[in-house]
Amino acid sequence: MTRSKLAVVTGAAQGLGLRTSALLARRGFRLLLLDQQDCARALAELRADGATADARVGDVASESFAEAVASWVAANGRAADVLVNNAGISLIRPAELTTAADWRRVLDVNLLGPFLLSRALGVQMLARRSGSIVNVASVAGLAGISHRSAYNASKHGLIGLTRTLAAEWGGRGVRVNAVCPGWIKTEMNTKDQGSGAYSDADIGNRVPMARFARPEEVAEAIGFLADGERSAFVNGVSLPVDGGWIADGSWESLRLQTRD
Repeated sequence: MTRSKLAVVTGAAQGLGLRTSALLARRGFRLLLLDQQDCARALAELRADGATADARVGDVASESFAEAVASWVAANGRAADVLVNNAGISLIRPAELTTAADWRRVLDVNLLGPFLLSRALGVQMLARRSGSIVNVASVAGLAGISHRSAYNASKHGLIGLTRTLAAEWGGRGVRVNAVCPGWIKTEMNTKDQGSGAYSDADIGNRVPMARFARPEEVAEAIGFLADGERSAFVNGVSLPVDGGWIADGSWESLRLQTRD
């Protein structure tokens, strides 16, 4: 009997994590959703669409939680085929006002968490010599974004972790890649914009494609990197999914005057 594939997705209760989970389910994966929030609504939505899904609530920055997840997977006779490290938190604050506690929490969730889960589930992947890990980084991991020192550092670090694990594990059957989204219309974005940090126009005017990303568009890129056939020789990349944000060094007036 063919073993069904298992995808573990963090930050899966809403937003990009939920949309990625839905896409992977449509491609035949069983799902394990991880989040600090209750996943009941996400599970109901996914199961209504025919997905086979379970969930565990916990802090991805907890070593004991990561090990418990790996133990649960093993106890159910499985091993993760795909791990999507999507969970993350934002912090918009001038560097001089960022406390050590702020810094630690952002780095814990955005960087330590992916390391802990990659290590815990990566051991199982390495034993099978098969697996794909996709880290959700950011354009903030490719460039500096003002008032986001902790967040930028965490995403730059996540890209570094991606490249290092790709180098260590690629020859042992485990690919590790990252996506680097621009601004996406999700619950995190709504919260950030609610603080007055930026407007829709700030993003639309800066992005060559003149809009926010949709969660489903970023999920498609994650799905591509997760797929052991379609991206079989892709390892260690940090794929921008940003509408051209990183590519465009133009000034805003020139960008806007060339639009229809």
